[in-house]
Amino acid sequence: MKRDSKFYSWVVVGLLAIVALLNYLDRQMLSTMQTAMQADITELQSAEQFGFLMAIFMYIYGFMSPVAGSIADRVNRKWLIVGSLFVWSSVTFGMGLAKTFDQLVWLRGFMGVSEALYLPAGLAMIADYHTGKTRSLAIGIHMTGLYLGQALGGFGAKIAQDFSWHTTFHWFGIIGIMYAVILFLFLHDKRPEKNISSNSKLKPGLNKIPLMKGLGMLFTNIAFWIILLYFAAPSLPGWATKNWLPTLFSENLKLPMAQAGPISTFTLSIASFVGAVFIGGPISDRWVRKNVKGRVYTSAIGLSLTIPSLILMGFASGYVGVIGSAVLFGVGFGMFDANNMPILCQFVPPNLRATAYGIMNMVGVFAGAAITQVLGKFTDNGSLGFGFAILGAIVLFALLVQLFGLKPKVQDMQ
Repeated sequence: MKRDSKFYSWVVVGLLAIVALLNYLDRQMLSTMQTAMQADITELQSAEQFGFLMAIFMYIYGFMSPVAGSIADRVNRKWLIVGSLFVWSSVTFGMGLAKTFDQLVWLRGFMGVSEALYLPAGLAMIADYHTGKTRSLAIGIHMTGLYLGQALGGFGAKIAQDFSWHTTFHWFGIIGIMYAVILFLFLHDKRPEKNISSNSKLKPGLNKIPLMKGLGMLFTNIAFWIILLYFAAPSLPGWATKNWLPTLFSENLKLPMAQAGPISTFTLSIASFVGAVFIGGPISDRWVRKNVKGRVYTSAIGLSLTIPSLILMGFASGYVGVIGSAVLFGVGFGMFDANNMPILCQFVPPNLRATAYGIMNMVGVFAGAAITQVLGKFTDNGSLGFGFAILGAIVLFALLVQLFGLKPKVQDMQ
């Protein structure tokens, strides 16, 4: 199969969507297995301690994200992705062997390091395979892997109930290790070959910018600061729903976690899939051809949908209100998610995109880690719903910054 063929560019999206699925599945299923694990590890009976365990992953993941992005702009991304998947899958297998809370903390830390290496490299690779005509749709399809991984992670509680939480970690760890072999055989990297002179010592497609010069180019770009802000603010409710929505569903609908986990994660994931693939991706790819700000507008529409959904999510009690709010949030966040890397591509050249996205990921994850711990305290106080509702004001601020601050001049900066 030719690497430069249009068909192979979609094969890459499919291959990486499965990696994204495993990336989120392995981290997400812990959030639904608290009940099953707390009988063996008593520290997990405290919501605040459980929040710390979730947050430690995000802090390390966040610190590693800029490093991962910088590495991805300088090495063969295939090997980075394959190695990352193999390591975090091995860690997932090891989670099933853990016997103490401290062991879980260390393993979650190692998972944060290995999983951070994937997303900047994967998104940058897709952006290089897909031009402006298909970029948002391709990114949207890839992001559905994250949503599906989050949804399948909701079944962690069910599998742990029928078998054991140890077996659950073992199975998914083995699956990831096996899929790393498939990637080794079929995934190939692609780099843009522009701006390489005939006497350059750089390899084609690896027009590397020195690290400090690259960081200087990014941080003197006002648009990049705006992107960081509007990316970080929605990350607060984004991570809040990933880590605490099963608990919110369980409390508001009076359901056991084995039922609330799958219902909440599948509802959010299917809605996000629709928002990214059927709405946000196609609309953005068409709109940007007529208006260079089309991707910004599409993303803003998505963010606007999450504001009322957060308020409803916080205070609704019946099935219609709770599930309806999750659907509305998922659709809106999917539209937002599908356009983050495409918007970044309008302001950052190809050889800095992984680095830039790594920094964005760090800022977003740190925001998510902070809110995860804060919502742990809200949960212990019986006011988790109120915590969700007040996030709407933060998203509104990000929406205004995005609309009035981002003014792209091209569809794709080179």
